[in-house]
Amino acid sequence: MRSETANELQATVREQPARPMRVRPRLRAAGWAALLSLASAAWAQAPANGSKAELPAVQRAVHVCASCHGDFGRSTHKAYPALAGQTRDYMIRQMKDFRDQARAETDIQAYMWGISALLTDEQIEGLADYYAAQTPLPGKSRNAKLEAEGKLIFEQGIGDHTVRACTSCHGGNAQGEGAAPRLAGLHADYVFRQLQAFKTPLRRHGNVMKSEALALSDAQMKALAAYVMSK
Repeated sequence: MRSETANELQATVREQPARPMRVRPRLRAAGWAALLSLASAAWAQAPANGSKAELPAVQRAVHVCASCHGDFGRSTHKAYPALAGQTRDYMIRQMKDFRDQARAETDIQAYMWGISALLTDEQIEGLADYYAAQTPLPGKSRNAKLEAEGKLIFEQGIGDHTVRACTSCHGGNAQGEGAAPRLAGLHADYVFRQLQAFKTPLRRHGNVMKSEALALSDAQMKALAAYVMSK
């Protein structure tokens, strides 16, 4: 017998097949599986422009993502990164890393490992297309002094290439490019936790960031995180 949660999700998808919406954050595993299973059954051909964002399976997966990452990927919660405007290549790599359990931060295993395991390569590419095309929320400034300290590190690095300028990969406005992620507007708490994770085996990939993070103190990480959140 299907759970009530699964039935509710299927009813929601039938009524609103394309518009991103919020769903309850504490959905049972059966609910996630039912939603993405229904998505796979409605698969269609990719549009002529090559983007897979509008595929039915992708749009239904967007409903799932919205419960944590916000409508259109504009998360304002410190625990969940904003995905709007994120670079396509980076998104694809991270979702595949979650699916392969190559990213093992303890605060995401229960959700991202399970969700990503249900995604095909085509769905992952479609989600990356979708979020890369969304308009991010503007950054938030909360501590001008700390942000100024972070700006110096971001633009100039530290010492004689002990830490390289972040602009060399992430761009002058922290907008990211290719495999280098967009950092602008991400919540400072999330950025700080990720910088810490790069010092551990929890993020297996990202050799460049591993060496950079090892040279940063917690205070410098917090300054950088505050600065990129303000962008």
